[in-house]
Amino acid sequence: MSKEFEIVSEFEVDATPEQVWEAVTHGTGAYLWPMDPPEPRVGGAAAFGSTVTAWDPPHHLTVRSENVGFGAQSANQLEHVIEARDGGRRAWVRYVHSGIFTDDWDNQYDGAAKHTDFYLHTLREYLTHFAPRPVTFASAEGPEASATSEALAAVGAALGLSADDDRGARVTVRGPQEFDAVLDYRNPYFLGLRTGTALIRVFGRGRWGAPVGVSVHDFAPDADAEATGKAWQGWLNGVFSRP
Repeated sequence: MSKEFEIVSEFEVDATPEQVWEAVTHGTGAYLWPMDPPEPRVGGAAAFGSTVTAWDPPHHLTVRSENVGFGAQSANQLEHVIEARDGGRRAWVRYVHSGIFTDDWDNQYDGAAKHTDFYLHTLREYLTHFAPRPVTFASAEGPEASATSEALAAVGAALGLSADDDRGARVTVRGPQEFDAVLDYRNPYFLGLRTGTALIRVFGRGRWGAPVGVSVHDFAPDADAEATGKAWQGWLNGVFSRP
């Protein structure tokens, strides 16, 4: 049965409204994945076949699609409202994700809400620690064996995280190579690691029937997307091939 949904988030961040606007229009690879920027006008084309329905830089952006391309959802709208704080040195952001889910509403809403929290946290991490540095984006997906609710715990253990490591902990991580990081996000569904040059995101999507995913938002000037993606792909395959 079709049913409308709405996910609302509000936050302040140590970034100017212009920096937030740049991130959500042209810099999505820094916290989501790379997307074509919206055409700068009402009625312009935006990513995934959506249309710009509000365009007032750097304060208001809305894009909407009536045909999102998969059966569980028939409409999708993303709205950003951005206001200056502290004389323009900080920004307040209101983000609203709304639309219509057509199947398995509770599960779809749960997944969308939890992913939204993680993506917006990553946006704040980017704006606070890396903006306006350019990004190189890489990603990898675990094998089908990682599509379980226990998979994220297995990834955490393989990375060398203990059960006591919580947000803010400084950790030594055993990924494709060993590196030091801050554990900037942790819950039963996602892990976030921040180094001096990158944001590494781990998605434990088994709850929603999907394999583990890793995305790397790399701000180093010599970053290599292909090499990074292959390294994490091999690492994930190794974790889930162990007896």
